[in-house]
Formats: sequence, C-alpha cells, structure tokens
Amino acid sequence: MDKKALGNFGENVVAYYLEKKGYRILKRNFTVKGGEIDIIAEKDGIIAFVEVKTRAPDPLVNGFEAVTASKKRRIIRTSEKYSYRFPHDLQPRFDIVWVTVSGRKVTGFRYIENAFDLSK
Repeated sequence: MDKKALGNFGENVVAYYLEKKGYRILKRNFTVKGGEIDIIAEKDGIIAFVEVKTRAPDPLVNGFEAVTASKKRRIIRTSEKYSYRFPHDLQPRFDIVWVTVSGRKVTGFRYIENAFDLSK
C-alpha cells in the first residue's frame, strides 16, 4: 500500500469509529491554502477537528510526535477558516488519532481527545 492509500485507509477507519461513537461527519479532507483537516465531526455541542496519522508497525516517528507545533498551528488556522466559512456555535476540540496498519489490517489504534488546544 502506498503512502496515500495508507493515509486514506486510516482516515476511513477513524471516520467509521467516530460514526459508531455517534458523531456526525461534517467534512473530510477540508483543505484551504496553508492547511488541511482530515476529519471534522460533531456530537453533543462539540466540533472535533481530527488529525489522523496512519503508520506501518514500528515507525521511526510515531503518530503523535508527527504532529509538531507548526502542524498544530496550521490545524488551528484551518479550523478558524472552516468556522468562518461554515458558521456554527459548537465548542471546538482538537483530536489526534494514531492508527497502525499492517497490510490491510489495523494493528493499533489510539485516539486522544483534546490532544491540544488554542494555547499550545
């Protein structure tokens, strides 16, 4: 599986997980100049901006370490652009998911709600 297919596979896994948890997927791969958010979902007054990192087993950099301070700032700016374009009164939350995949099988899954906020 190439890098793009691996990423798409991981995002599909996370979208399915969120839907099973009762979230409504608002947007996938929301892209603006300077940033992208993998999944935007809402539930119970929360809008979750979700960054998905899909890795093969034993990566050099794990999925959480891959979300650097500059990546977090880009996600925050992109979430602001989304909220401007699609006004809402939901409370924002920034989540990171690390999916480990071997072949076409998920071998690891870690979801961190509130992984970072506007102050970080």
